[in-house]
Amino acid sequence: MSCRTEQETKELSGIILNILEEAKKQGATAAEADIGTGAGLTVTTRLGEVEKIEHERDKGLGVTVFIGNKKGNASSSDFAEDAIKETVTAACNIAKFTSEDEFAGLPDAELMATESPDLDLYHPWEISAEDAIQLAVECEAIARSEDKRINNSDGTSVSTYSGNHFYGNSHGFIDGWHWSSHTIDCTVIAETSHGMQRDGWYSKARNKNNLQNIHDIAKEAAKRTTQRLDAKKLSTRQCPVIFEAPVASGLFSAFVTAISGGSLYRKASFLLDKIDEQIFADHIHIHEQPHLQGALGSAPFDNEGLATKNRDLIVDGILQGYVLSSYSARKLGLKPTANAGGVHNLTIDTSEHDLDALIKQMDTGLFITDMIGFGVNQITGDYSRGASGFWVENGELQYPVEEITVAGNLTEMYKQIVHIGNDIDPRGNILTGSVLIENMMIAGE
Repeated sequence: MSCRTEQETKELSGIILNILEEAKKQGATAAEADIGTGAGLTVTTRLGEVEKIEHERDKGLGVTVFIGNKKGNASSSDFAEDAIKETVTAACNIAKFTSEDEFAGLPDAELMATESPDLDLYHPWEISAEDAIQLAVECEAIARSEDKRINNSDGTSVSTYSGNHFYGNSHGFIDGWHWSSHTIDCTVIAETSHGMQRDGWYSKARNKNNLQNIHDIAKEAAKRTTQRLDAKKLSTRQCPVIFEAPVASGLFSAFVTAISGGSLYRKASFLLDKIDEQIFADHIHIHEQPHLQGALGSAPFDNEGLATKNRDLIVDGILQGYVLSSYSARKLGLKPTANAGGVHNLTIDTSEHDLDALIKQMDTGLFITDMIGFGVNQITGDYSRGASGFWVENGELQYPVEEITVAGNLTEMYKQIVHIGNDIDPRGNILTGSVLIENMMIAGE
């Protein structure tokens, strides 16, 4: 740890300690506090010119107090002693006037994380605005030179951010970590006599050395844009469908929402009371891997200080457990799963097939590369979203398609997953390859 991060750790831990002591003084029976600080740079260029340079500097703290079973919270961006007192007072005043909730309170003390493994999440990128501009301009220029039909740009951006996340509560727990995230994003526009298309590509990583180089980003952006030109519409039909990895993650985020405590205790989930039941095809294995080194979803503990650990959610297609904070666990009469704030690196195990093999296996069907709208009914599992992509015949892409809707029900779609490709998209918290589903309804002309 560098001197600077050591100093920040000491300062932020000290502020949390002050907040907790102040809460106790003001009559709180329990309290928790979290702090986030950070700084970043984003530059955006378009057609070789600078469109935006943005320097960010953020800081904020949140305080939650419990007076018996009454809860209040308040936040502030001012870390001065007086401001902290006022924020705690505001939280206590809210708690005094809220109704009792028998399920409110901190998690049990014995569940607190006892160690914080280094997950390699902090790699600041000390890039100047001038160098970031040069990178963005070069990336866009490469993309535009790839094909003469690319005649415009929606801009290229380079961004970097480094921050801290610290949490503490009145069980005596105070800990946190430093993190970074960097992105290069390029979007271009191509045109023929049949109309215009826009598409792009981006790379995102904790460490700048793990970003794709600008040549690869630019070429992928150009390819994805020009491939969409002269798209056709399809007639309404049923057929197999492949969701490309970047859009396939949405299938699994709907699954996470359905097994999350809030949906379950409100009885607003199509997976209510489904533990030990077959949810997915029997070859599907879904698990959390919170301690993957350098991954975007890694965390040593959750938003309540509970130690994260590897755990299975689906084994052989069967649901093993839910995604619970301590509050939702109490409401359901279950144990918390260290998921306050969500899942950490939800991993869907892949087959040995790459994307080309998946397309060959499908033979004839729809390959979806982009989706619009959010059409999932979490209560019924009904699924309907606008899509574009490619029509496939004889295991080869034939022509681009657009203005279609794919529809089904997630309970059937999950069981009809034939393969998960090994083309895992690492740019988020859900780590999945492309997904081949046996049959879906395509609504077109």
